[in-house]
Amino acid sequence: MIKMCGITGIFGNADPSLALTMTSRLNHRGPDGISIYHDDFQNGSISLGHSRLSIIDIHGSKQPIESDQRSVLIQNGEIYNFKKIKSTIPNYAWRSNGDSEVILALHNKSNPSTNTPISKHIGKKSNKIRHISNFNTENNHARKHIKWVSKLDGIFSFSIWNPNNSELILCRDPMGVKPLFRTILDDGTMMFASEIKAFAAHPDFITKPDLAALHARLSYEYSVDMTTLFEGVTQISPGTIETWSIDEEGFAVLTGVSRYSKDIISPDLTWDPKNQSKPLLESLTSSIRDRLLSDVPVGIVLSGGLDSSLIASLASEAAIETSNPVPQCWTIAGSEDNPDYIAAQLVASESDLKLNSSIMEEDIFWSGLSQFAWHGEELDVSVLFWQPLFEHMSKKVKVGLCGQGADELHAGYSRYKNLNRHSKLIKNRLELLDKNLLPDIKTGPGHPWKDELILSGNYYNSVNQTLQFELDRGQLSNFQLRLADRHSMEFGMEVRVPFLGKAHREESHKIPMNWKISDHDEKMALRHAARHTNLPKQIIERPKLPAGTATAPNLFSSFIHEISNHSKEWINEYGILSKHLEKQPEMAIGIRLFHALHITPHDNPPINKNLLDLLDDVGDWNI
Repeated sequence: MIKMCGITGIFGNADPSLALTMTSRLNHRGPDGISIYHDDFQNGSISLGHSRLSIIDIHGSKQPIESDQRSVLIQNGEIYNFKKIKSTIPNYAWRSNGDSEVILALHNKSNPSTNTPISKHIGKKSNKIRHISNFNTENNHARKHIKWVSKLDGIFSFSIWNPNNSELILCRDPMGVKPLFRTILDDGTMMFASEIKAFAAHPDFITKPDLAALHARLSYEYSVDMTTLFEGVTQISPGTIETWSIDEEGFAVLTGVSRYSKDIISPDLTWDPKNQSKPLLESLTSSIRDRLLSDVPVGIVLSGGLDSSLIASLASEAAIETSNPVPQCWTIAGSEDNPDYIAAQLVASESDLKLNSSIMEEDIFWSGLSQFAWHGEELDVSVLFWQPLFEHMSKKVKVGLCGQGADELHAGYSRYKNLNRHSKLIKNRLELLDKNLLPDIKTGPGHPWKDELILSGNYYNSVNQTLQFELDRGQLSNFQLRLADRHSMEFGMEVRVPFLGKAHREESHKIPMNWKISDHDEKMALRHAARHTNLPKQIIERPKLPAGTATAPNLFSSFIHEISNHSKEWINEYGILSKHLEKQPEMAIGIRLFHALHITPHDNPPINKNLLDLLDDVGDWNI
């Protein structure tokens, strides 16, 4: 039952027909079937929806799945160690041959059936969230789930409804590979989903931009913390469990928030490439082996950089060792003389890998940007290459491996070489806006922001501090991983990220900073590890190039030039954000697309409309 899917839920005043419509809006995430569960209980009701993309146990393992104790699970993602977990739970009445059911089995084993309701009191209101008094204490209701959730090794977001005690669990994997969002309606009903576009199926949900979140997004270049660009929509934090119930007034009430996993970058004093480069490589190889598990074909995203080349080389070796088919590779670029394109061809040739290569169409930004923005639910413009790449891959495979996460673990970005300059850039952007003009931001557990200090930008005193900050505050989960999730699932395809396997993360966090980055090089320890593979020397020593613009620089610059006169006209329409947009003109296009597709009401997404017509025909900004 390993799968990438879409999950949805309505909790409080639930309508199964609305849940079905919400789930149908995520049909691209799971084109292999949609199922709904509904339950009426004291003070409320719940509807759960699941759209399925079958990868393992293809003809079985339908969701929602119910246990003998009546608890119900919906899950998006995969549990890599599910066979090991199954072996530790004897005498369980398994209903499937897949991975997801181990979540339900662990829950049932750790939570004996009880008919005692979680919440007997009216929740206290904080912003739109109601919570019980001890929701954030050491003995809150979410903490009792930490031990069993911590046994899961995988990428996932899931929900479990326990009708015996009226408890709803929402949980997300340690790194935030798989998404999960929630929002509270005016009547106290909570909705949750894998993508925000599902909420728009509910007539009481109104899309509005979140001004403070947009300010932070334009300053840092990624959404921070648990914010989204939509007012009132919050993410479940990575590595976190939330528990909810219904209070006596019929409102969804937060009963607990607990972090079950947190990565800490803790470098050793020394690192010896003779003794430690092989364990570093083996930790990645082990992660790749886990992620090759599939009953459908697996492919590899090969950009020609060190990270994806390592994945391709090690995956090829692992497949041969286990007598599995060697995965094919896919690459894309704006032209055949692109350096990444040439490097990918070299890697494929040297490793005897089948390479599926394609050249982006000249009008790709004009023809594909609206669809890209619709699925991305963000301001992305330059990284459009993800869309045609996954579209081509999905014609032959349902699963892809990619190198995301390596730059965050191994300090691969050029900004780490000059943190003073990067810090000044962020602070200058943050100072473009008078903080008094922003609405109050809601901070703390269960809220979108961890703290208000994020708006100061004081996080770049060392490479270690910067890496920890970006890991904790959203650079990886809210930008890189979001891109891979949205634009693979756009075509009913899942992406797995071997660099973010637990063993490799632990090895990477121990590497001293002088083995991660210097004034002239980056990812030195990883490069040493790569010398134990058959990769060509020029690939191992190849410097990091920026993704996105480097993939199709001429196509992107041509598009920006052609649309620049229009984007200059849009800038002044966004009030106090205009100063940001003047200094980041491509973001004027991004925010206009976000406005046209996600804020402007429409019956169906107008993604096939002429791009300029779409951008000119916008509704109220609603701030």
